[in-house]
Amino acid sequence: MPPPPRDSFSPSAGGAGAASFSVLVGAAGRLLPPEKRGFAAGVINAGGSFGQFVFAPVLQKLITAFGWMSAMWFTAFVMIAALPLARVLRRKPEHATATQSGIVGSAVKGALADPSYLLLHAGFFTCGFHIAFLVTHLPGEITLCGLPASVASWSLAIIGLANVAGSLAAGWGVSRYLGKHILFGMYASRTVPPTATVVGKLFGQRYLSTLFGLTLLSHQIGGFLGAS
Repeated sequence: MPPPPRDSFSPSAGGAGAASFSVLVGAAGRLLPPEKRGFAAGVINAGGSFGQFVFAPVLQKLITAFGWMSAMWFTAFVMIAALPLARVLRRKPEHATATQSGIVGSAVKGALADPSYLLLHAGFFTCGFHIAFLVTHLPGEITLCGLPASVASWSLAIIGLANVAGSLAAGWGVSRYLGKHILFGMYASRTVPPTATVVGKLFGQRYLSTLFGLTLLSHQIGGFLGAS
């Protein structure tokens, strides 16, 4: 069975930008008080990285035993099983204020006119490029070296596990220090918690999901180019 295509950009990039970290970070930002938002973003990102740690070796074994299509069906089943957990995100925030009202189009237009927001996009673009480059090409390089596929899957798993600690540390940091200072020192590693915090501080929590979703879209575009 042939492998799935690696160069189909639109579904994965659009889906990640519209329904990935941005939704969770935005919901957490609305439900939690300001002093807890940075750490919550770190926990959310750490959860994604822990999933990478768990599923990279599991999916590799499934692909080896049953083919990539069966592995994709397994992933889809896990995603559907997790949907009921999203009910908690429907709660209305207790600390909502009148300043959070507005029109999403105006918020996006204003953000795109802000150089700081565009620089955040550029940073996330670079982040997506190097991560996708590593994830896409590492298995092939390991195969060329004559090593088993499990080496690649466990390498990716260890990267995810290390990022759990990094994300939690970043989330803790942005709740105590300026997000832009944490972000400055983090672009050599991971960037989700401080980036989300900076976007929230610049433009508020009302449209954080939308604005951070656009930032994440730039991350996925960089990933598309890195994997090409």
